[in-house]
Amino acid sequence: MAYVITDACISCGTCEGECPVGAIAQGDGKYEIDANSCIDCGTCAGACPTEAIVEG
Repeated sequence: MAYVITDACISCGTCEGECPVGAIAQGDGKYEIDANSCIDCGTCAGACPTEAIVEG
């Protein structure tokens, strides 16, 4: 199951640069993960300074 970004996201952009498949992009007010592209590696979750990325 793809990872998701919660409302705890502060839009710092750290996760976007860490995603090996480019599944993360700036959305409306926070970053968003494209569930169809996410490979469930968890790299983004480990990089998030606010722990806003969780398994969906």
